[in-house]
Order: sequence, then C-alpha cells, then structure tokens
Amino acid sequence: MFSHIVLGSNDIAASQAFYDATLGALGVPAGVIDDRGRVVYAQDGGRLLITAPVDGRAATYANGGTTGFAAASPAQADAWHAAGIAHGGTTCEDPPGVRRLADGRVLYLAYLRNPAGNKLCALHRMAS
Repeated sequence: MFSHIVLGSNDIAASQAFYDATLGALGVPAGVIDDRGRVVYAQDGGRLLITAPVDGRAATYANGGTTGFAAASPAQADAWHAAGIAHGGTTCEDPPGVRRLADGRVLYLAYLRNPAGNKLCALHRMAS
C-alpha cells in the first residue's frame, strides 16, 4: 500500500544515528545520504526518507501520527525499542508488550518518539 514515508528532521546526523540503530535492529540496511542531503532507507520496495523540510522552516512532528515498522518477533521489537532509547529516543504509550484487540488479533507493540518527536511503533502480529 505504501511506497514511501518522509519524516522531517532538524538534525540529520542525529536522525541517521537513531534510524541506523533502530532499523538495523529490524534488519534494515544503514541509511544512505542522497544528493539532496536526505537519509534514505530501503527494504522490500519501501523507502523511509529523513530530510530537512523543503520550505526552510523547522521540522515538527505529526501530533496524532504514528509510523509503524514490522518486527519479525517480540524480541526484535524489544531490540528496536532498546536501540531507540540508546540513540536519543524516548519511550511513549504503554511499555512494549502484548495487546489483545477486541477483534481477536494479538499484537506485540513497542512505541518510541524519535529525537524530533515523531511517534514510531514496532509491531509484530502474533498468532491469535
């Protein structure tokens, strides 16, 4: 469904350190700086780009927005969360753990805010 996600940053170097660590925990290769100075992460046809806003204003986070990353296991989601905390992220929402939804789905979720304040989630779909 999604081709790419772009998140703004006021500190590209700090963002690259954060995303290299967190996405690395999910098996995503390290980001590459493109000719526009954006950090680009690519895997399975999807792209995540981290960039300074093109309008020259400061980057801000999306209040109410969440960017989700697929985790292969609860342990991988936990490693993603720990890498984020170690690289300037802050935990948010409930602690990482199992969530049982009303429709019967069982998810393992871990939430962080990146150094720029964007809310992120590592999600693993568990057997019901």
